[in-house]
Amino acid sequence: MNKRPEGNAAAQVLAMYEIGKALNSCADLGKNLRATLEILASYLHMQRGMVALVQDDGALQTVSAHGLSRQEKDRGRYLKGEGIIGRVLKTGLPVVIPDVADEPLFLNRTKSRDLGKGRAIAFICVPIKAGRETIGVLSVDREAHVAPRSPRFEQDVRFLKMIAILIGHAVRQNRLVAAEKAELLSEKQQLETALKGRYSIDNVIGYGKRMQEVFAEVHKVAPGRATVLLRGESGTGKEMIARAIHYLSPRKDKPFIRVNCAALTETLLESELFGHEKGAFTGASQERKGRFESAHGGTLFLDEIGEISPAFQTKLLRVLQEREFERVGGNKSIRVDVRLICATNRDLEAAVTDGSFREDLYYRINVVAIFLPPLRERHEDIPFLIEHCLNKFNRENDRQMRMAPEAMRILLRCNWTGNVRELENCVERSATMAQGDTIEPPDLSCQQGKCFSGALQEGWAARSGAHAPMRAEGRPGPAGANGSQAGEPPASERDRLVWALEQCGWVQAKAARLLNLTPRQIGYALKKYAIPLRRL
Repeated sequence: MNKRPEGNAAAQVLAMYEIGKALNSCADLGKNLRATLEILASYLHMQRGMVALVQDDGALQTVSAHGLSRQEKDRGRYLKGEGIIGRVLKTGLPVVIPDVADEPLFLNRTKSRDLGKGRAIAFICVPIKAGRETIGVLSVDREAHVAPRSPRFEQDVRFLKMIAILIGHAVRQNRLVAAEKAELLSEKQQLETALKGRYSIDNVIGYGKRMQEVFAEVHKVAPGRATVLLRGESGTGKEMIARAIHYLSPRKDKPFIRVNCAALTETLLESELFGHEKGAFTGASQERKGRFESAHGGTLFLDEIGEISPAFQTKLLRVLQEREFERVGGNKSIRVDVRLICATNRDLEAAVTDGSFREDLYYRINVVAIFLPPLRERHEDIPFLIEHCLNKFNRENDRQMRMAPEAMRILLRCNWTGNVRELENCVERSATMAQGDTIEPPDLSCQQGKCFSGALQEGWAARSGAHAPMRAEGRPGPAGANGSQAGEPPASERDRLVWALEQCGWVQAKAARLLNLTPRQIGYALKKYAIPLRRL
């Protein structure tokens, strides 16, 4: 449309079609209005064009312009009834000025026009309406040498009135969407405020009932000195909860020391916890404080305590009972004031039953037990966790990734056997491999047949002979030996026991309640049927 054909209805229809597409091209109203004015500039040969909308204070403000600088556009503000544009807003009727230099009501507030002698500048202004309400003004100007009631001006006014109707509809829809979004954000903030008013822990996301119960227990136990045992599957955030207990306690200004008991051999673990004297063993060139001494006055977190050897359990028991120890190679007793927090993903009751864990040590560390629920039992927290992971990814990679609603629904159906750790990896992997700024369903590994969690579940099921848990996509796994699915209690006693353990995340106490048995009976049944325990 480089040349405007006079009276060409087909050209007008084509221009309206292009403008309709421009006004609905994206959610950015300003961008859509600028594209509309560009099309108008091509069709009408206009020099300048403006769209001004009514603001909250009732005044008109230019929100989009063609042929004006940013400073000129910002000066385009009008009160109701002020100048030509203000009059159009007040009356709701279009106005045509054949030559703005001869019109005293024309304010030229933007200072973008030279009103001196020369070619006449025609100014056409039409109201933008939403229903019967005038919500803005569309105005254009161009060089003209025709009478105010010429057919050319009448065609322009009629055409601009149709365009103003399209703009009014687009503005109204944009404002409705913005209002709905603001309402949803307000409801979300109110919900988060209400939940945080109950219990919250920094850097730990948990708005559902299960995690709120955990937070309540943390707030109760933190001020005291009692030993705490954190229990739950791998990836449920036991270390973060341990840190929260420390920083909510009177010991928050003292050290928080963490030791992973599964990562060290028995000899190294003894030296790491108790320290050693100079010459205690080959390579001990100087004395070294252990973690117990380093944590004096603070908190010592022993992660994976269920993995320590029976021999070392005896040494640790004495320290917990007497609160004193000797360094490796030394004979001087050292007393410490340390609060102990332990964590394990093992079934300690079963370990005590089969003799791999000392019963007296079990009672020593199991003073206050806090169970952390697996992610599959708190799906209401998944959207918040995904949002947190995406925000972290965007900060670290300078991106603006978001999760499509369809992809979010798929992730809500996942089983998440790896819990929060698996979810973090899934979000980071999907955000990295996504083509655009939105994670769509095809970007998810489970939709490509590459879900690592599903492969691990099926591999474990094949080795143990048990029923496969739910796949990561939320579909039931293969049937068990008796043909029953994972969601149905099998008939045989052995299969029924495995089914109950799967339903309860292999927590024997929960499985006992499900089967109306005692934990001791569950332990005997596991030994009777030689069911391999699953380490979570």
